[in-house]
Amino acid sequence: MKSNFMLATLVDEPFDSKDWIFETKWDGYRAFAVKGKQVKLVSRAKKSFNARFPPIVRAVQALPGTFVLDGEIVVLDAKGRPHFQLLQNYQKTKEGALCYCVFDLLMLNGKDLRKRPLLERKDLLQKLLRSAPRTIRYSKHTRAKGVALFRAAARQGLEGIVAKKASSAYQSRRSLDWQKIKTSLRQEVVIGGFTRPRGARKKFGALLVGVYEQGKLLYAGHVGGGFNEKLLAEVHEKLQKHISSRCPFAEKPHPNMPVIWVKPQLVCEVSFAEWTRDGMMRQPIFKGMRIDKPPKKVVREHGIHTSQ
Repeated sequence: MKSNFMLATLVDEPFDSKDWIFETKWDGYRAFAVKGKQVKLVSRAKKSFNARFPPIVRAVQALPGTFVLDGEIVVLDAKGRPHFQLLQNYQKTKEGALCYCVFDLLMLNGKDLRKRPLLERKDLLQKLLRSAPRTIRYSKHTRAKGVALFRAAARQGLEGIVAKKASSAYQSRRSLDWQKIKTSLRQEVVIGGFTRPRGARKKFGALLVGVYEQGKLLYAGHVGGGFNEKLLAEVHEKLQKHISSRCPFAEKPHPNMPVIWVKPQLVCEVSFAEWTRDGMMRQPIFKGMRIDKPPKKVVREHGIHTSQ
């Protein structure tokens, strides 16, 4: 099936409404699971996850019938919380529980379900996953009470929640029918360069990052926090494959250390305190690389205010 993902719009606060359902915002890689003659795990960047996550492929294969699922690939800790760093390192460490948390059903046995109401799709999904292997989990929801779920997510240190209009159809675009509310500011950014290290720091000092606006990569700050020696080495190895003589930013930044430019092909995620007036992230902290996001789709996210 050729279809794009339905994406949620970032809003500034949680709300309660009997017309909406509320789910955990899973901190992982978004993926379609397509089962026909074969199973395909497909990322938002249209790349295959089959070789990276074979246990999920096998679990999807074990389900009856043909279908298209929408969900998030995550690694859970001992308390059942998703951790992006555990997911990043899973292939090497195998630490945590690898899961495919499924929240929508687009096709089932040749029938297109995308125009049916969300709750109807979720009901069919829950029945499909009734005997699923433990690697696949149905993403539960609560009805009407978004504020309480948001507060619980914040207490547990989760990324946030997703609000979905109960009657909504599946739309292959960003929509206000799905809304995400984050417990802290996080942003995907494109890496455009890195500074040379100084002092006891190894490999590199900080990443120079940006976001796209009207086709231009705008500088949004430098990210030096959130790394240990192992992570510095892993990210540095990835950067070496994309070194360039040209600055990819629309306006050349001038940090206080020499810069090595890279082609704008790598995406990472950061947490930060706030956006400054000149469009810079204050106190950004590296959270992990995003292999599932196309660089050109990375734009600045501002939570909008809506009245439900």
